[in-house]
Amino acid sequence: MSHFFQTIFTANKKLNTDQLILKKTVLSFFFFFVLAGAAFWGWKWLRSRPSDSGKTSAPIRAVLNTNEKIFDGLLSDKHLTKEYPKSKAANPARVNGFLGLKTPFDSANWRMNVIKASGDTLKLTLDDIRKLPKVEITFNFKCIEGWSQITNWGGVRFADFVKAYGLTNETAMEYLGLSTPDKEYYVGIDMLSAMHPQTILCYELNGKPLPMEQGYPVRLIIPVKYGVKSLKRIGDMYFSNSRPPDYWADKKGYDYFSGL
Repeated sequence: MSHFFQTIFTANKKLNTDQLILKKTVLSFFFFFVLAGAAFWGWKWLRSRPSDSGKTSAPIRAVLNTNEKIFDGLLSDKHLTKEYPKSKAANPARVNGFLGLKTPFDSANWRMNVIKASGDTLKLTLDDIRKLPKVEITFNFKCIEGWSQITNWGGVRFADFVKAYGLTNETAMEYLGLSTPDKEYYVGIDMLSAMHPQTILCYELNGKPLPMEQGYPVRLIIPVKYGVKSLKRIGDMYFSNSRPPDYWADKKGYDYFSGL
């Protein structure tokens, strides 16, 4: 008799367990289809929104702009990128793209054109930049393609450069604009990041003059940004209170701020 009741109890328990599994399975599929439907609707809605010139929908661009305001507010001189011993730097260093470097280049006649607020233009040579106090930085250069590499760079702090050449009024503006001599590549950078103590006008890589493919004679190195902002071979430099054009943001819809 006891065996009979034990069998019934076990059967009821098994039935209840099966019912519970069925209930959870049905609920799981229900929520899966609800969430999948919501995701599909959200995707369709985003695609139907107006896009900017970089083909980024307005809602996504609004999120990116909000992120920029947040991170711009958090950035300070005390927010420093981690530095490494020079001995850990890669040699040779990897090149992160060739935009702006493919046009035939006359290095002997190169000048960096710094356009002042007054409209006057400083035409500076490599020697004009090299005579300023030199600094080096070894940090983990990060590319939007997904790779990173510890690299060593030498040059002059951008903050020292603008002070030496009387550009203090210009740096009161909100943005710095840069372009290559052939105008094929260009970036816009918020002034707080440009004036960061680790941002340099770079003319050396691993203690030697920049190779042509790394932006000889002078490039920007800005460790608080992804590599797309470290423009190679600076041709023109200017200052603005409105956002300068930015190649990857304008053409591909990338994040304008590109901060780390």
